[in-house]
Amino acid sequence: MLRKIVKIDEEKCNGCGLCIKGCHEGALQLIDGKAKLVSDSYCDGLGACLPECPVGAISIIERQGDAFDEEAVKQRLVEENKVVSAKPLACGCPGTKAKMIERKTEPRSTVVTGDSELRQWPCQLRLVPADAPYFADAHLLVAADCSAFAYGNIHKEFMRGKITVIGCPKLDDADYAAKLTDILRLNEIKSVTVLRMEVPCCGGIVNSIKAALEASSKVIPWRVVVIGTDGVIRED
Repeated sequence: MLRKIVKIDEEKCNGCGLCIKGCHEGALQLIDGKAKLVSDSYCDGLGACLPECPVGAISIIERQGDAFDEEAVKQRLVEENKVVSAKPLACGCPGTKAKMIERKTEPRSTVVTGDSELRQWPCQLRLVPADAPYFADAHLLVAADCSAFAYGNIHKEFMRGKITVIGCPKLDDADYAAKLTDILRLNEIKSVTVLRMEVPCCGGIVNSIKAALEASSKVIPWRVVVIGTDGVIRED
C-alpha cells in the first residue's frame, strides 16, 4: 500500500531541531546533529514538520508502507472477535485505520458505575488556567480525549482523586509542552499520569509531558498508560 511519509535531506539539515517540536507523533529525533525519521509507523505523512524547517530539508514522498500490515492486524482482531470490518483511510496513517468493534452482550468488568469523578472545570488543556487553585497539591491526569470513549471505566480507575486535563495533539492547535510546563512550575504537582491511545499521534502527549518535566526542573513521579482502540489496556 502506498503511503505518504517524510523524507529528510541530511545535507540541507542544519540540526536546529524545530521539526522535532513540530512533529506531534514523535517520529523524528535529532541524532548526531541531524534530524532523522526514527519511526516510519509513527509518521502520519501530513507534514506538520515541513513549515518548521527553515532550510527546506523536509519533503513528503510516497512509498510502499511496511509499517502497517493491514491483513495481519485485521486477522488478529477478527480472531479476538472484536473487529468485524476494517478499511484504511486515504492518508495511510496507521492511527486512522477505520474499523468496527463488536462488543459482547454480557456485562464487562469495565462497565461504568457510580458518579462522575471530574473534579474541576474546564478540563480541556487549552482552556485550563495554569494557576488555577485546583492544581495545588494535585495528582494530575493528562488524557487523550479519545481515551474517555475507548475505556469505559476511566472515571473510577483513572480520574478518581485526580485533576483531569484532556487534549488531542493532532487536532488541537496548541503548545501542550508550554502549558504543562507552566502548570508544573506554578503548582506542587504530586504525580502525573498520562493516558494515551495506542495510535501514533498520541505520542505527542507523552513528548509534551517529557518536555514539561525537563523544563520545570522538578522531579515528579509519572507513568504512561496506553489504551488500545478496542478499549483494552496495552501498557501500564
